[in-house]
Amino acid sequence: MHVDVPISSSSTRPKKRKQNNNKANEHEETLKKIREFSLKPKEVRDYLDRFVISQSSAKKVLSVAICDHYNHIRRCLENPELGNQEYAKHNIIMVGPTGVGKTYLMRCIARLIGVPFVKADATKFSETGYVGYDVEDIVRDLVKAADGNIELAEYGIVYIDEIDKIASKSELGGHDVSGRGVQVNMLKLMEDTEVKTIGQNDMLGQMQAMMSFQSSGTPPKTTICTKHILFIVSGAFAKLPEMIAHRLGATQIGFGRNKSGPDNEDTGWLLSQMTTKDLVDYGFEPEFVGRLPIRISLEELSVNDLEEILTKAESGILQQYREDFLGYGIDLAIQPGSLRAIAERAHLESTGARGLMTVLERIFRDFKFELPSLNVKQLELTPELVASPESTLADLIRKLADEERQAQLKELKDFVESFNKDKAVKISFTPEAELRICELAKESGMGIVEFCDECFAGIEYGLESVAKRHGIREFELDEQFVENPTAGIATMLRRQV
Repeated sequence: MHVDVPISSSSTRPKKRKQNNNKANEHEETLKKIREFSLKPKEVRDYLDRFVISQSSAKKVLSVAICDHYNHIRRCLENPELGNQEYAKHNIIMVGPTGVGKTYLMRCIARLIGVPFVKADATKFSETGYVGYDVEDIVRDLVKAADGNIELAEYGIVYIDEIDKIASKSELGGHDVSGRGVQVNMLKLMEDTEVKTIGQNDMLGQMQAMMSFQSSGTPPKTTICTKHILFIVSGAFAKLPEMIAHRLGATQIGFGRNKSGPDNEDTGWLLSQMTTKDLVDYGFEPEFVGRLPIRISLEELSVNDLEEILTKAESGILQQYREDFLGYGIDLAIQPGSLRAIAERAHLESTGARGLMTVLERIFRDFKFELPSLNVKQLELTPELVASPESTLADLIRKLADEERQAQLKELKDFVESFNKDKAVKISFTPEAELRICELAKESGMGIVEFCDECFAGIEYGLESVAKRHGIREFELDEQFVENPTAGIATMLRRQV
């Protein structure tokens, strides 16, 4: 009896082992970078400038905080006794409207240093003991992001967005599941605590740990220390500028002026005046705010900023669309004024840099659907296209169709001239017949000459018979003849002259 022996598992083991070795080497390189951390704040700022437009003040503060944090880690690794000394960790709170670059800033920094990075939405957390996403789960996610390397995860970055949504001010009684309880649970994480790497409900993780112990004979490390994990939280804090304006003496944003400073309607300036009390009044526990000593306010992006993102930011959204079109062999040519028009429309979306993708998708959606099926090598992005993409596309399709038809008619003319050159009879086609030939050739996927060679093969012999019978040597062939040349010649032969 023949038995099929599965070979997939054994054949993939060397490949998997190689991948694991590559990851281990990458992790060791990253740990080496952390042990030898030597970046200067200006170097970090210059790196961020390549990807994130505007926010110069935020990038400066962030660069200093990041360098201070990882320099402290380096010193602790060089001299472990320093780890026992009191040290205020540089956890960060970033405040600013949506789409101004908060998440992107953190992703760029994590990429620069090479440390694992995880992002979570604060609204998904629940207080311990309630159904939901436990705050400790995000630390476990950091271990997963480090491919299980706990040592590397202990130097990672945790980024929690929409932190303003868990402000604990509540008009209702009872438990505040998504507010104060979550803040209290985050307090210990942001300082120095041990978190179990496997949650109590993670049955798969528990089984994998057991299998690892059985195969290696040594129990795996089951906790991760948060002492050197950098925590960054952020949110839009939509009502905070108004609260600050009220504290500074203005009753409404946009009315009144602070004579000693800029206009109170300047939201960015108002956020820069943020104090601990403002955050406490917003609904955060004083202890929670105290664990976030670095406060960064980000400004709303202007039209100029949005245009600069399109023109200067590395790996920007416009480059993504260019590559999308290049995938179909289409070059996107940028004409003067078009990027400004996009930036102006994106600014009206009031979603910061995200508005750029909204506008670009709206502009290019139908072009990306239609153009790959047409003979297009270049698309010009003009202010007119930005203003009226539908009509611009319709005009382009019409123009392409006209150009294609003219090219087909030229080919047909060449075919007729070639046919008439050495034949005893001469042919031409009615306008309706010419259009029908163009349609049939396109439907068959052939060029005009190839189609005519096949469709009209041997017609000269039939036409010569007609010429002998009726004395006609020049024939204007109509649409019916094009549809069925054999029937057309038979009809000519029967015709009485």
